[in-house]
Amino acid sequence: MEFVKLHSRGGDYMVVANNVAWLREAENGQTNVGMVGGSPLLVVGSTDEVANTILNAVNGGEKHFQA
Repeated sequence: MEFVKLHSRGGDYMVVANNVAWLREAENGQTNVGMVGGSPLLVVGSTDEVANTILNAVNGGEKHFQA
């Protein structure tokens, strides 16, 4: 399992990268992250920034956590 850290204004999330189903632009420079089997998370950053964070973690380009 690959975990990626996503930043939120209310606190950070550790998300299993393979459980991300979709990304949707929200207001105020934030993005909704759809999770398989769960409610969406509201995180800081554009859809491109969040997608790059997730892809970099999965591809080993950014510090990530593996369990």
